[in-house]
Amino acid sequence: MARPREFDEQQAVDRAMHTFWLNGYQATSTEDLCAATGLGRSSIYNTFSSKHELFVRALKHYFRTATGRWLELLAEPLPAKEKVRRMLAQVIEDEALNPGRGCLAVNTVTELARRDESIRKFVRQDFDQLIDAIRVAIEAGQRDGEIDRGKDARSLAEFVHGTVGGLRLMSQSGAGRTAMSNVAEVALLAL
Repeated sequence: MARPREFDEQQAVDRAMHTFWLNGYQATSTEDLCAATGLGRSSIYNTFSSKHELFVRALKHYFRTATGRWLELLAEPLPAKEKVRRMLAQVIEDEALNPGRGCLAVNTVTELARRDESIRKFVRQDFDQLIDAIRVAIEAGQRDGEIDRGKDARSLAEFVHGTVGGLRLMSQSGAGRTAMSNVAEVALLAL
């Protein structure tokens, strides 16, 4: 009879996510994951099979929480520009509270996308889901006359998504709230 697990698997994934987020994939050792999760090496490998698999689970958890938050915002009954403004303001606030941390998805792309095709595709799916939700909000703004109907909604959504990633990278390079707010204001004007 198998021994029951004596730990909260989701809590372990959450703690691993924060460790990968802080250190990156390559720089996170199994010892780092053991310290973060409170699990022994054998428990990590018996449960998740590999560091890579635990990283994929951590990314899925991140997408559920981070992207889920954006999808909820984009579904709210607000004007499209207000949704985008709130998105950008939240990114700036997140970065001000956690300077240089960035976004786990953006960090993952810059670290792994060229070397790990499965990770690149996985992150791309999440990005496309968010871009599509932004596009839907922009199309609603175009129908309401808030956003120029002559502009391509998909292109604007990709621009907004790129601005979010750019703000994250700006923070990692040491840019402050004022610089990031300036970029957000210009992005809103582009809509």
